Amino acid sequence: MVRLTADLIWKSPHFFNAIKERELDLRGNKIPVIENLGATEFSVAFINGVELYVLHSRFNDPGFACSIIHQDQFDTIDLSDNEIVKLENMPYLNRLGTLIINNNRITRINPNIGEYLPKLHTLVLINNRLVNLAEIDPLASLPKLHFLSLLDNNITKKPNYRLYVIHKLKSLRVLDFKKVKGKERAEAEHLFASKEVEEEARRESVKTFTPGEVMNVLEVIEEQQAPKVVAPTPDQIIAIKAAIVNSQTLEEVARLEKALNSGQLPADLKILDGTGSNSVKEQDDKMATDNQNEAEPNNLEEQKDNEATPMEQE
Repeated sequence: MVRLTADLIWKSPHFFNAIKERELDLRGNKIPVIENLGATEFSVAFINGVELYVLHSRFNDPGFACSIIHQDQFDTIDLSDNEIVKLENMPYLNRLGTLIINNNRITRINPNIGEYLPKLHTLVLINNRLVNLAEIDPLASLPKLHFLSLLDNNITKKPNYRLYVIHKLKSLRVLDFKKVKGKERAEAEHLFASKEVEEEARRESVKTFTPGEVMNVLEVIEEQQAPKVVAPTPDQIIAIKAAIVNSQTLEEVARLEKALNSGQLPADLKILDGTGSNSVKEQDDKMATDNQNEAEPNNLEEQKDNEATPMEQE
């Protein structure tokens, strides 16, 4: 894991994105905790009428008599593909409008997040670990949140998920890349007209089982029924080679060759039931019998020749 340090922030890519916003790219660093994002600020210092731009975290000299205005550097911060568990510990970022945190492990959101991100209008939390409806309640503190995506979170499978989110987030315009319609807004307000109904919806979401929260029972059964893998013995290897020679179909040949090349054979392969060495023995016995049968006519001819020789001498 990598700490989100000021040094990492300064060395990470930053650029103007497709919509001409200044973006900081912190993707794929295995960051577990949000910290030190205050390093994304810079200071505008007016010293003797001269305007200077200084990184906020590095500017700390009380010897200067000047006026300082702290400003954010970035409109968008991308923290996707990390290992962040909690959306918290954010500094005050007055400029930040878009926060992208796809493919993390978010399970908790700071209840006061709106105090630190007053102008956040877009939040993307695709493929995280939000499960219950109550877990998105802190987002109601974001006064200008217009675009939200929670796709690939188990929360999206809860009863009345979409209507609940629309009800809680009054300023929301687009949820999961679908426009919030006036009809949906009216339906949400009607459904959650009382606090009792809202509370019941939260409790119900905790009770409701959704696929993915626990391993699927069918997967467990299939895993238990899956044939165990065992390594072949030398006799079994010989038997498999013999079986390949005697196979009647290409499918059987391919199956046996795959088992032989992998060195690990499924227990349900009939040739591994301890009959491999017997098969070899049977083939050896058959070859010996054939050789004996071929030898018997020669012995009879030799015997006839021996009997005929004395008669010719007389």
